[in-house]
Amino acid sequence: MLESIRKHSKFVMILLFLLIIPSFILVGIDSNYFSGSSPVVARVDGKDITQDDWDNAHRMEADRLRAEQPGLDAKLLDTPEARYATLERLVRDRVLQVAAQKLHLAASDATLARELQKIPAIANLRKADGSLDTEGYRNLLAAQGMTPEGFEASVRRDISLGQVLGGVMNSALATQPIADLALDALQQRREIQLALFDTARYSDQVQPTDADLQAYYEQHKTQYEQAEQASIEYLVLDLPAVRARITINEDDLRTYYKENGARLAGVQQERRASHILINAPKTMPAAEREAAKAKANELLAQVKAEPANFASVAKAHSQDPGSAPQGGDLGFFARGAMVPEFEQIAFSLNKGEISDVVETEFGYHIIQLTDTKEPAIPSFDALRPKIEEALKDQQAQRQFAEAAENFTNSVYEQSESLSPTAEKLGLTIQRADNVQRIPGPNAVAPLNNERFLEALFSSDSLSNQRNTDAVEFGSSQLVSGRIVAYTPAKQLGLDEVRDQVRAQYIAQEAAKLAQKQGATELAAWQADATKAGKQLQAPVVVSRAETHNISPTVIAAALQAPVSQLPTFVGVDLGAAGYAIAKINAVLPTEDKPKELSEMALIQYEQLHSQAEGAAYYEMLKKKFNVQFKISKP
Repeated sequence: MLESIRKHSKFVMILLFLLIIPSFILVGIDSNYFSGSSPVVARVDGKDITQDDWDNAHRMEADRLRAEQPGLDAKLLDTPEARYATLERLVRDRVLQVAAQKLHLAASDATLARELQKIPAIANLRKADGSLDTEGYRNLLAAQGMTPEGFEASVRRDISLGQVLGGVMNSALATQPIADLALDALQQRREIQLALFDTARYSDQVQPTDADLQAYYEQHKTQYEQAEQASIEYLVLDLPAVRARITINEDDLRTYYKENGARLAGVQQERRASHILINAPKTMPAAEREAAKAKANELLAQVKAEPANFASVAKAHSQDPGSAPQGGDLGFFARGAMVPEFEQIAFSLNKGEISDVVETEFGYHIIQLTDTKEPAIPSFDALRPKIEEALKDQQAQRQFAEAAENFTNSVYEQSESLSPTAEKLGLTIQRADNVQRIPGPNAVAPLNNERFLEALFSSDSLSNQRNTDAVEFGSSQLVSGRIVAYTPAKQLGLDEVRDQVRAQYIAQEAAKLAQKQGATELAAWQADATKAGKQLQAPVVVSRAETHNISPTVIAAALQAPVSQLPTFVGVDLGAAGYAIAKINAVLPTEDKPKELSEMALIQYEQLHSQAEGAAYYEMLKKKFNVQFKISKP
C-alpha cells in the first residue's frame, strides 16, 4: 500500500489539493491561521498593540534592568504592576511616534552628531586629530548587536520623540510669586502630637487555640509550601571570557601605539592662533551685519597682501578686547576650547597660513595659525598595558559573535554535558545549589534571569537533564545550564510550621486589637479633646521635609487633615504595625527663605510646572489619537 502511494505520489498530491481547497473556499480562512492569535491589549491611532508586542517589550525591559542591576529581585519585575507599567510605556512610545510623524519632526545630521558626542563611549573614540575612529565605532556597536545605520536611526527616532513634548515642556514659565504660593502649601509645617497603638502591646492578649492555628494554616496554606529546588551546572559566555583567550602580538601593539598613543594618553595637539574679530552677533540688524562682513573682507585683503602686518592690523581693527592689544594672539588651545566653526578652521590651517573670513555667533573672524605644539606622548612601554587592554577589548567585541554561535550550537548539539563546550571555548563550569524557579531576593545574574530559569525548569530539562538552549541574560552575555539534582515542591504540614503559624496568627490578631482600641480612642477624643490626656506624646513640628522618623503614612495624614477648627484629630491605620492618632495643634507659617533658596524653589517649581505641562499635552495626544487600553490597570 505504502509502495503504491510512493509510486503515485504526484497523483495523491493533486487529489489532496482538490479535496482541501474547496473547504477553505466554503469555510474561509481565519486571519489568525497565518498571523497567529495574539490578542489586542491596546490601540493607538487605529493601530493595534498585541499581547506579543507587550510580552516582548516587557522581556526586553526586564533584561535591561537585570543587566544594569544584577542584584535586582526578579520578582519585582514580574508583578502585574510592573508589567502594566511596560504597557503604558509602550503606548506612550506609540503616541509620540504618531505625533512626530504627523508633525513632521526629524533630527538633522548636526543634531545627531551632538547627541552622539554626549555618549562617553563614542566620545572616547575621537582620535588626536578630532576625527572618529570608525572601526572602533563599528566594533562598539557590533558588540551590542547593532550597526551604525540602525543605531543612528534609533537615536534620530529618540530625538524626534523628545521634540514632541520638548516644545511644550521647554516653554513652561513661572514667576517667583506663583512659585512661592504653590510651594508654600507643599512646604507647610504643622505642630502635632501622636498616640501610638503598637501591635506588640497587644500580643499577650492573644491566646490561640489549636483550632485557631489550624484555621489560620488552612487559610494561608500556600504560604507554607517548600518551593521546588535544583542543583545545577551552568556555563557563562561573556566578553571577559572571550577576552581571556586573546593574545596580542607585538606588531599589533606597536602599530596601535603609533596610531592611538596620544588618544590613550589623554593628550591632544595644541595650536596657537591670532585672530581679527569684527563683532556681528546674530541679533544685529541684517544691514549692519553685512557692513561688518564687508569690513572683515577688507581687512582680509590687507593681511593676505602683507601677512607680516597681521598683528598690527589686529591691534588697530580687531574688536576683541581680550586679544587685540596682543596683536590678536589667543595663545595655545586644544580642541573643545573654541566654538566649532572657529576650531574647525584653526585645526585645518598650516603654520603661518591665514584663513578666509569665518562666521561664528560672535561675528566675523580672520584667523592666522602661528604655531603648533605636539603633545608629549608617553613611551610605548609606559602605555603597553593600556594598549593591550584596548586591543583585547576590541578583539573580544569582534570575536564574540562567532564565540556566541559556537556556544549556542555546542550546548545544543552535545546536550548531555556542558564539558565539551567548556573545553572548546575555555570556559569554567559553575555550580549552584537550591536554585528555584522564582529566584530569591539575593539571587544574582544569571540565576535571577526569568528566561534562564524558565528553560532550566522546563519539562525537558527536568526529565532528561539536558543542557538548556543558550539564553541571553544581558548585553553580550549568554548562559546555558543543566539540572544535576531536583527536589519537587511539597506542602509543609502544620506540625512542621506550627511555630511560624502561631507567630503570624498572634501578629494578625494583635494588630486587629490595636486598630480597634485606636479607633475607639479616636472617637472619644474627637468628642472631648481633654480625654486624650497623657497618651499623647510631646508636641513636634513636622513637614514633608522634616518627618522626625515618623511613618510617612502618619505624616501624610497629619498634613492633609482639614484644619478649619483646631485642635483636630486624625486616625491612621498602620496595618500590621497597629494604629496611630495624630492631634494637629497648629498650622505654622512657612519659614523665610534666603534669596538663594527662593531661586532654587523657583527652579524646582518650573521643573514641576514643565512636567505638568508635558503630562497634560500627552493626555491631549492620547485623546487625539484615540488611545484605548484593553487591559484593566491592576
